Amino acid sequence: MTPLLSVRDLAVRYRRDGGVVDALRGVSFDLAEGERLAVMGESGSGKSSLALALGNLLPRGTERRGSIEWQGAVQMPVNGRDIGFVFQDPTGSLDPVMRAGDQIEEAARAHLPLSRAEARKLSLDLIAKVKLPQPEAIADAYPHQLSGGQKQRIAIACAIAAQPRLLVADEATSALDTVVQAGIATLIDEFVRTEGLSLIFITHDIALASQTADRIAIFRSGLLVEIGETAQIVSHPQQPYTRQLLASHIGLDARSMLPAAKPGARP
Repeated sequence: MTPLLSVRDLAVRYRRDGGVVDALRGVSFDLAEGERLAVMGESGSGKSSLALALGNLLPRGTERRGSIEWQGAVQMPVNGRDIGFVFQDPTGSLDPVMRAGDQIEEAARAHLPLSRAEARKLSLDLIAKVKLPQPEAIADAYPHQLSGGQKQRIAIACAIAAQPRLLVADEATSALDTVVQAGIATLIDEFVRTEGLSLIFITHDIALASQTADRIAIFRSGLLVEIGETAQIVSHPQQPYTRQLLASHIGLDARSMLPAAKPGARP
């Protein structure tokens, strides 16, 4: 498969309180066109720093070494046009004083040669595509009038409005309740498959990763400790840390950790 991007020896160092923090250390991997890569690891492992580095969104003063090469690109890809981002907190992703439809239209017109009427039609089409009812009413609503799941769907519509080649979802479901999480994860998966996007899906949830990803990359303390096909990582992990990470997951079929109620006891 043709690589969409190649990351080689990527290192990210933050300077904080007179010291330094090595968020990423010598990370190398390829992402193929249309591939879905889940990035997993504990908090502070470097997952979000990877996403920020890919989008050239690292804070000012951050030291970055190594290379990120994009297929056929003569310059750094443009966020919004080439890379779409869906972040953890949908409330923070949306402008509170702009209507939902206007935000999608703005994302589209920033990168596509559309008239206002064409952008409006696209926004309504995308609202329907992210499976929100009554697109006209949703388009005219402000973020505070929408639920968390609805706001995240609008954020996804904004992320894909300019038809990017890569979608980066950074903990895009973790701020939502379990039922809504499943719907958002399914929606992202459908978009990636139908639109032919590549996906980097950053998550703590091994069950979600195993259902969504073609490959899984395991990070720890800024290092890429293991990467491989999803079935191999889940069934035959090679590294002790990966085995520990898998062992820490409690599936729905796990035995209850609560003691059994005594007969006749009130719930």
